[in-house]
Amino acid sequence: MKSINKKEIEKFSKIASEWWNPDGKFKPLHKFNPIRIKYIKQNIVNNFKLKNKSKPLSGINILDIGCGGGLLSEPMARMGANVTGIDASDKNIQIAKLHSKKNKLKINYLCSSPEKIKVKRKFDVILNMEIIEHVENVDFFLKSCSKLLTKNGLMFVATINKTFKSYMFAIVGAEYVLKWLPIGTHEWEKFVNPGDLKKILKKYNLYLDKMDGMSFDLLKDEWNISTDLSVNYICKFIKN
Repeated sequence: MKSINKKEIEKFSKIASEWWNPDGKFKPLHKFNPIRIKYIKQNIVNNFKLKNKSKPLSGINILDIGCGGGLLSEPMARMGANVTGIDASDKNIQIAKLHSKKNKLKINYLCSSPEKIKVKRKFDVILNMEIIEHVENVDFFLKSCSKLLTKNGLMFVATINKTFKSYMFAIVGAEYVLKWLPIGTHEWEKFVNPGDLKKILKKYNLYLDKMDGMSFDLLKDEWNISTDLSVNYICKFIKN
């Protein structure tokens, strides 16, 4: 079995050069990033009771899966984490390596997938952010991820719910009306509802600790954590 969807990889490889352009094809992710970074940082610090204020994630080993050009890997590294970023697109990895080198950041970038990566030690934290709606087999993908996580480790998952509202907002609205994303970025059939996500991860000894919605405020032009899970949601799971 495999988790790589070649069609999805080709789709993102074609626009790999856009990763670090805040006004380019990944503009929505740049808007999204501050709230994701804050959420991940706060939950890691609280969970592991970290005290270093200048490098709040110091000593934490993080695996960023589907890292793209490194939009999350870099801030995690700046906060002191030991970061490994993997992506099945070699073009994405080359862009990420170049950008981190330019910014003098030590990040271990690999062109790989969770089922193929070979590691000497497991990770304290795994980031699956906006990736599970693009993989070939969600169950197999998450099973492969779970094997890479230490006991009591954290897995963060951010994805899109499978609702009528998500179809209208994430596809019709974001791709066709507002043109935030290239048409064809998402397929509604691949969206995952929270109940199914919890069931899959429970099989692999990962239990839900926290789940929140993420909503876009059009007036303020920013993303916020909310109670509305009907479109975008983010969760923290702990490995038992």
